Amino acid sequence: MATETENNLSDPNLPHLLLILPFPEPVDILDRIRQNHPQFRITYRHVPYTDTPFIADIKIPKGVHGPTIAEWVILTALVHSRKYDHLHTLQTEHKWGKYSSQSPLHGIRDQVGRRLGVLGYGSIGRQVARVAKAMGMDVIVYTANPRPTPDSRRDKGFVVPGTGDPDGTIPTAWFSGLDKSSLHEFLAQDIDHLLISVPITAGTFHFMAAPEFAILGKRNAFISNISRGQILQQDDLIAALEQGALNNGKDGGLGGAALDVTDPEPLPDDHPLWDAPNCIVTPHISSLNKAYTDRSFQVLEANLKRWEEGKELINLVNRKWGY
Repeated sequence: MATETENNLSDPNLPHLLLILPFPEPVDILDRIRQNHPQFRITYRHVPYTDTPFIADIKIPKGVHGPTIAEWVILTALVHSRKYDHLHTLQTEHKWGKYSSQSPLHGIRDQVGRRLGVLGYGSIGRQVARVAKAMGMDVIVYTANPRPTPDSRRDKGFVVPGTGDPDGTIPTAWFSGLDKSSLHEFLAQDIDHLLISVPITAGTFHFMAAPEFAILGKRNAFISNISRGQILQQDDLIAALEQGALNNGKDGGLGGAALDVTDPEPLPDDHPLWDAPNCIVTPHISSLNKAYTDRSFQVLEANLKRWEEGKELINLVNRKWGY
């Protein structure tokens, strides 16, 4: 059952702002908006997830996920590279453990000088790039369309203050294209860690499969996917992980993967992906963040201000592109 709160609805001359969301009214946030933008009539309707209609919105809260998803990407990558699973096992067994050349900890190295490849340089990719650069990594990126000028490389959407790459100056190289040959050129740039952060479209369905994993396997790359499971050909991914686990990766294959998205979701309990070597699977939770609601409304507030000033709105969806 929908619930509704309204203000200033008695004045039909005011612009009417209708908010339909699947969670209870955030009273403090709406009070702030009403105080700062009294020229709007505001209606809030709470429609639970179970009966939320599909709405072809033209504006979405892009930009709010960067900080929290970037933490998940870096967390899971370091869990893999620092062999934390082994350390946790020692703790649960109450063992101090010993280091030797045969220890799982042998060969650990930091991220300085390694290369992060970002497939899809939106707000999430930009925040991961920011953190990776702070760790000493080199960053290269891939976008659907060319970004040849400084202005084209700027983030023109909502940016959480102090995060991301607003000016697009972090990457040392930019690649682009919608074809496999362009993608392969990017993947062949000695990438150690690939972040997949492109939207799912007809053009990105199974964008990454056996040929792409073979290129990345030359360096036993680690893959992080926070986009959608369908972007990866999952059977090919499992095969590449199994190959990478053989002979310490000397015969190619992926070094590991961290997946917050799978195909399908939920992942069936008997799916082979659960047991794929060096693979971290989490149940689509990388975006969970107590600050999500407030930041989403900050996008709305930014657009209300831009509307009042006669400026173009941010975070507009291009229906032709599908995102």
